Amino acid sequence: MTQRERWTADQVLALAPDAASRKAGSRLGAAGPWSATGTDGEAVWGLCRGSGSRPYRTVVALRGPSAEAGPACTCSCPSRKFPCKHALGLLLLWTEGPAAVGQGEPPNFAQVWLEGRSRRAARSALPEAAGAGRGADPDSSRRKQARRAGRMAAGAVELEQRLTDLLRGGIAGADRAGYAPWDETAARMVDAQAPGLAARVRELGSVAGSGGGWPERLLEECALLHLLDRGLLLTDGLPAPLAATVRTRAGVTTEAADVLADPGARVRDRWLVTARQDCTEGTLTTRRIWLQGERSGRAAVLLSYGAAGRTPPQAFPPGPALDAEVAYYPGGQPLRAVLGEQFGTSPGGPPSGSGPAAALQAYAAALRGDPWLDAWPVVLSGVVPVPGAAGAPGDTGWQVADPAAGAGDAPALPVDPRAPATGLWRLASVSGGRPVTVFGLCGHRGFLPLTAWTPGSAEGVAL
Repeated sequence: MTQRERWTADQVLALAPDAASRKAGSRLGAAGPWSATGTDGEAVWGLCRGSGSRPYRTVVALRGPSAEAGPACTCSCPSRKFPCKHALGLLLLWTEGPAAVGQGEPPNFAQVWLEGRSRRAARSALPEAAGAGRGADPDSSRRKQARRAGRMAAGAVELEQRLTDLLRGGIAGADRAGYAPWDETAARMVDAQAPGLAARVRELGSVAGSGGGWPERLLEECALLHLLDRGLLLTDGLPAPLAATVRTRAGVTTEAADVLADPGARVRDRWLVTARQDCTEGTLTTRRIWLQGERSGRAAVLLSYGAAGRTPPQAFPPGPALDAEVAYYPGGQPLRAVLGEQFGTSPGGPPSGSGPAAALQAYAAALRGDPWLDAWPVVLSGVVPVPGAAGAPGDTGWQVADPAAGAGDAPALPVDPRAPATGLWRLASVSGGRPVTVFGLCGHRGFLPLTAWTPGSAEGVAL
């Protein structure tokens, strides 16, 4: 591995499972406690002096078995966090270059673990390779898909009947029924192998109990669910991209390997990392990394997951630009993608953007291909954050305004009320009353800012 391929400190710290690990790992990112460090381009190893008589033996494998997989590590310390503070400290030391961690051959303790990891990976690949050698039975696969399609269609018919009963009886009392009827309907959709429908049914239950104009929102969500039902029942008559969107929204997944195998889905570009979002649901952490193509102008989002307290594998911080291929999942408005071959990383900069009017047009155009989109990624340039008038009657909340908007143009976008106050005040601090470039999501709730750049700065500020 060459020097330019070493990670940045931000990429390393993004792997930390929590703030305490990030702080402790930063303290160990100096040469003082380390000895016998080295790297061969595929792994980094070293001994870290601790409170005991024996130093902790730490090894980090830099690459996983696929582009989606993250690094793996082992350490003789008793910590149950992954990665532990010693692994973070070792990687931080490695980012400083060959003078800090030089090239070498793995010592015995590192070699034993690395070889064992390679054997385990090879064993796990054997069943897949054996299946590939025998060849999949296309008839069996088609029968399986047909059976699932039949179950999903039956579920959609049942859901249509339940929506009809709800609207025939009126939605005024839906908030008094509680969550039980929605949960029971969602369970029926799970039985029909339509998890996407089940998730939307559960959302109906949460809308009915949310207060503040819920009947209007419930009617809107019922209409969108009805549209999805009808699309699922009529997929054979839909254009192929829209049919793919309907199946995806209903819960049919496509394997990342199948996406990468389609040459028509791959796009090579210089992809600027514009934002990173982490969302926790129970024990599962979902990470979204947003990309903006410099030449293609296309947006893409990479999804990765971490379970049981583990950090999702992909850890690109906002700022750098990746020379890479991404492959888009099929759909009427392709956005989700999988990262393919990477050719290098370089410093990024603020992406080119537009005004509020163009952002609204981009969201409207995206809705034509996917009517169920909550929001669409956009870059606003030359905008100023405007705090809402606290306590004023009819308070409109925060906005991002274009002071140079011409007559007839949309001069501002309302900010999504879900935007955290700390991020909004950070945006105001970055701006200082001056126009800035902001990346975020434009949707029916408003604009959700995620990253901001000041004029002349290549470093984005996460909001």
